[in-house]
Amino acid sequence: MSFRGNSNFSGIPTSHQGYKHQGSRSNGASGVSLKTFVLEELDKLSSKVDDLTDHPFVQKLKPYVPAISRFFIVATFYEDSCRILSQWSDQVFYLWNYRRLPYFFVVLFLVSVVIAMFVGATMLVLRKRLVIATGTLCACIVLQGFVYGLYGASFVLRNISVIGGLLIALSDSIVQSKTTFGMLPELHNKDGKTKGFVLLAGRLLLVVLFMTFTISKNWLTVVLTILGTICISVGFKTKLASILLGLILSFYNITVNNYWFYNSSKRDLLKYEYFQNLSIIGGLLLVVATGAGELSIDEKKKIY
Repeated sequence: MSFRGNSNFSGIPTSHQGYKHQGSRSNGASGVSLKTFVLEELDKLSSKVDDLTDHPFVQKLKPYVPAISRFFIVATFYEDSCRILSQWSDQVFYLWNYRRLPYFFVVLFLVSVVIAMFVGATMLVLRKRLVIATGTLCACIVLQGFVYGLYGASFVLRNISVIGGLLIALSDSIVQSKTTFGMLPELHNKDGKTKGFVLLAGRLLLVVLFMTFTISKNWLTVVLTILGTICISVGFKTKLASILLGLILSFYNITVNNYWFYNSSKRDLLKYEYFQNLSIIGGLLLVVATGAGELSIDEKKKIY
């Protein structure tokens, strides 16, 4: 988001019809059996995950998961605020001399962004005025991208995924009313639909990062990441897919973005990616806690 300085400032014979038809039927049967086998294995694995989440120790932690997830989501905003303040002269120098922006605008912009990110992140963690907090943080992401000139694909996709995490946090705050006039259950809940749409948008944006994440990774990571991304997008086995992607991203975040081993400008970039990934991990963790929402295959399976 803010400037990360460096030295340059800157993916059988077919003549007999009888045999031919038998082969077609055989392939169809094997295709169906393979599909059934895969779905059964996914159900077994998903059941094991559910059993694990029902463990007494996990149940004790469950009430704190949403708060931890929200803190992870906004961690990058706290880090960016502290970075701007600790490297104030570098930030001003870059925007003033390299971006050719007026000095007064640069100072006003940086002060406004620091305050907005810190206040917005704190409001989101405390679940206060979440619509305002989410809008403020999203605006900070977009404005910083324009002002700092961060137009690279990696920066843009990461920021989109962070916005997805913010939307998921927002959807978690939408409380669905359960009753209407006469204490009868409401079949078409307006709040529920709103929450479903917001959560769907959040899920789709959250996994955008993984479009570039699979580059230069081993084939197993690529396959698992693609499958997990598709599952989260359509809301199929969402809890299992979120845990899978969260573990993969956490592993690479610790082993690749280990900024604490560096003291140069590379440290700044690795630190930026580390905290942005942490925000996305927080979004995935919140999906595990809240579920996929109404607009998902998982929810439709409950109905039918």
